[in-house]
Amino acid sequence: MTGPSGAPVVGAPAPVHDWWPPSGVAPRGTLILLPGRGEHPLVYERFGRRLAADGYVVRALGTAPDDPAEEVLARAADAAGPDPAVPVVLVGSDTGALQALGTAASADLRLPVEGIIVAGAAPTGDAAGAPTESGTSAWDDELAARTACPAHRRRLSEDADFERGRLTGPVPAGLLHDARPGCPALILHGEADPVTPVDQARDLAARLPRATLAVVHDGLHDVLNDASHRTTAAVIVLWLERLRADPGLSPLLTVERGAAL
Repeated sequence: MTGPSGAPVVGAPAPVHDWWPPSGVAPRGTLILLPGRGEHPLVYERFGRRLAADGYVVRALGTAPDDPAEEVLARAADAAGPDPAVPVVLVGSDTGALQALGTAASADLRLPVEGIIVAGAAPTGDAAGAPTESGTSAWDDELAARTACPAHRRRLSEDADFERGRLTGPVPAGLLHDARPGCPALILHGEADPVTPVDQARDLAARLPRATLAVVHDGLHDVLNDASHRTTAAVIVLWLERLRADPGLSPLLTVERGAAL
């Protein structure tokens, strides 16, 4: 945000980036996305464009991992607006996933959260962040932990606004509490995530009352921007369509023959 002179306003919130459905397509829901360590809203441009093409409004916030919980809730409510397309779903990656869990658990009338998507949540245990390999640079190690997608690796490497090295930093203590929102949750996690053990995602799914767990084979930490980003986005759309049809998540389609997707 800038003032009349074009200079940044001290204390102003980081920008929101929006992706909207094509002209003539009625919005099918509102996704409010919270980025993770080192990230900013435009890191999710590919994700935003893809979900918007399927009819969903995507609003990525410029929140930071150590933002107070009340501030995150207020900014999410402001992004949703007074009359959002429903369902309103929080989407979070890394520390943003932990913020989304806490926000959904404490949401009030300002933010009618009807679902939550937890993607590659930051570690809440003793995991120490991206591993290091002998003979490689710290940046190469971080990329190897984040994503196997060549296009996304290139984007991060060329992104002057992306903060390198944050993935090895500590998770803010305020995000380590055991938040258990009662709304339906889709938990997405890479099976080979070297930052957060996949068992953390399994434990979270077991604790939440209406959770769907999707584990991406060979998937790394940035599950929304990993090599299987198209499959992950498709799973999200399928889950969103189930949520739209029935908050109880009754199946819309059952594959009776053929291999697993």
